[in-house]
Amino acid sequence: MKTIITSLIMTVVLTVLVGIIYPLAMTGIAQLCFPDKANGSLITRDGKVIGSSLIGQSFGSPQLFHGRPSAAGAGYDGMSSGGSNLGPTSKALMDRITHDRDSLRALYPELAGTFPADMLTTSGSGLDPDISVANAMLQAKVISRTDSLPLETVETLVRSHVQGRDLGFLGEEHVNVLELNLDLLAHTKH
Repeated sequence: MKTIITSLIMTVVLTVLVGIIYPLAMTGIAQLCFPDKANGSLITRDGKVIGSSLIGQSFGSPQLFHGRPSAAGAGYDGMSSGGSNLGPTSKALMDRITHDRDSLRALYPELAGTFPADMLTTSGSGLDPDISVANAMLQAKVISRTDSLPLETVETLVRSHVQGRDLGFLGEEHVNVLELNLDLLAHTKH
């Protein structure tokens, strides 16, 4: 009986400690130190949330930059986040990449040559909000034509959104697609 009582007391104590106090403490610290990230890095316009700088989303218009392809459900579905688990020898993966490459070339003849890897492959989560600088610069050619903007103007816009490596040495330089598109939309309204 003593063992059962001790077990019940430990269960209650650990539940309160690890299930209530610790999460509240971590949430409080996050709110104090990183309030923007702790709240999802939401981007608002005119009082309405239009997205998060941390999660990719689909942009259907050829007048906007596009993110990486998504393997998350029907595309950028946070509830279905995850990679496809298709390896480099997978016929299904190669067929999808070949189809996507051929579709891009048919839609946008200015995209001749090879494509940056992130233009055809999905990220591990399927929700990557960023693209490589090479990807953005290649898409700038399409944006220039569809928005009737000088290529130099679009490339300057891309360069203004290049973010460096995390901590100065992790990953590669990248461009946040949502932030770039918002700036592009503001630029084309003038």
